[in-house]
Amino acid sequence: MFGRTAIQTGALLAALGVALGAFAAHGLRARLDAAMLANFETGARYQMYAALALLVLGTLPGQTRAPALLLLGSVVFSGSLYVMALTGARWLGAVTPVGGALMIAGFVLAALDARR
Repeated sequence: MFGRTAIQTGALLAALGVALGAFAAHGLRARLDAAMLANFETGARYQMYAALALLVLGTLPGQTRAPALLLLGSVVFSGSLYVMALTGARWLGAVTPVGGALMIAGFVLAALDARR
């Protein structure tokens, strides 16, 4: 994933992050307990971090691996938090760190690739 694809993906991920954040604030506040609402909001926040990174990385040459890891990490990290919050499937809490590790790896790769 690079260039326009990273920018398009980042823009769509950001739009979805805003929509899910608004859904949490306006539609879930009365339906979820405080811990599950916080999990959902954390997912939206970290999704936005990945989205903004994709928007930036799409403008830089040589960034091919990092955007893919950031997207995959965001899907796993944020997705597991969304599903856990909505379904109460707390076992997904064991999956969430895998997504976080993928996002961290994506940011580290972005830094390394920028040195070239």
